[in-house]
Amino acid sequence: MLGGLLLQGGPVLGAPSPRNINPKTYGAFAKYVQATDDRNNSELRRGADFLWIDGLPELERKRAYAGLEQGQIQVQQRNTFGSKDDFQCPDCMIHHWMALVFIPGARLDDLLRVLEDYDHHAEYYSPDVVKSRIISRDGDHFHVFLRFHRQKVITVVLNTEHDINYWRDSSSRAHSRSRATHIAEVENAGKGDEREKPRENDDGFLWGMETWWRMEEKNHGVYVQSEVVSLTRNLPAGLGWMIGPFVTSVPKESLTFTMEATRRAVLAQEKAKNIQ
Repeated sequence: MLGGLLLQGGPVLGAPSPRNINPKTYGAFAKYVQATDDRNNSELRRGADFLWIDGLPELERKRAYAGLEQGQIQVQQRNTFGSKDDFQCPDCMIHHWMALVFIPGARLDDLLRVLEDYDHHAEYYSPDVVKSRIISRDGDHFHVFLRFHRQKVITVVLNTEHDINYWRDSSSRAHSRSRATHIAEVENAGKGDEREKPRENDDGFLWGMETWWRMEEKNHGVYVQSEVVSLTRNLPAGLGWMIGPFVTSVPKESLTFTMEATRRAVLAQEKAKNIQ
């Protein structure tokens, strides 16, 4: 659910004046998300290649599974439409990453217990998550609040809300779908004059985020797969040296951190349970 989040900083020195967002931007993002959603739903209906590495040639697949069992995290950049030339996003950038991790000795229920424990995500996913709480829950449907903080040249604070659904596909498989319903830059975070910037006046480092999770228990552990699509503005002219590394590297780094933190949280819960 956290995986690949592209965070944004406060006002960027020398940034262009705030501008209205091109209405075609969200149309392009919606088209990309719908196509990605359709592909995911098709794969889930078929039931085959539940994990993306299952679709690899045999030798590559064996190497990928061996690496996962040794503690590696498999990370892959994706593009639903094949290449950048096949799909254009006006005045924006779409970031699409997928990652997979193995948690040895864990059960599917152990993983779901951690993922659904949003009131404690600020503990599990610190320092990226500084506040977390469940706003409402109806069975396997959650509405949650998460505040993110990230520092990389510039400091970033975001208030976000997410609509999340979980499905139990079988005794060994589950999947979830998360959609960010609210994203706002936080100005003067933690101070008395803290406030959320209106979307039309923000810096455009995160305008949308959609996440797909798949979980499978096998080989004496649980495999966790997260796929994230996020939307940002294009790099402003003259500021690529400052913002470029943030925009291009943070989605992958955040997703990798999310997978590592998820494994760490599940294993810690199991260790505490065994001690008791």
